[in-house]
Amino acid sequence: VGMLPGGCDSVGRCFCKPEFAGPRCEQCSPGHHSYPHCYACSCDSRGAVDNDCSPAGQCRCHVNFVGHTCNQCALGFYGYPSCTPCQCSREGSLHSTCEQETGQCSCRPKVTGLRCDSCVPGAYGFPH
Repeated sequence: VGMLPGGCDSVGRCFCKPEFAGPRCEQCSPGHHSYPHCYACSCDSRGAVDNDCSPAGQCRCHVNFVGHTCNQCALGFYGYPSCTPCQCSREGSLHSTCEQETGQCSCRPKVTGLRCDSCVPGAYGFPH
């Protein structure tokens, strides 16, 4: 499947197509996955550690990225491709994670703001 025309050398090592590797071209080369098809990994250049992936095609992601190709922000980060940490107010937010596109935190009642760090109009005394 993965051999080039011309077969093998004098010690039995076969000449492989670029996406194949191994003595008999029986595995995918680095940067490819899913033998015997050997598709390119296509890891996201911003979110992945490199362009290598598991045999199933999972790229190795930096801590703030997730997804098969590392092209999404991890929980607790927002704004792909920068994937900035959420900075939700501990007192005004329901939890420490935020909306993954805008960074909007989930605010407690009568609290507002991107980070849930101020009172809604007509309310006072923040933090409680």
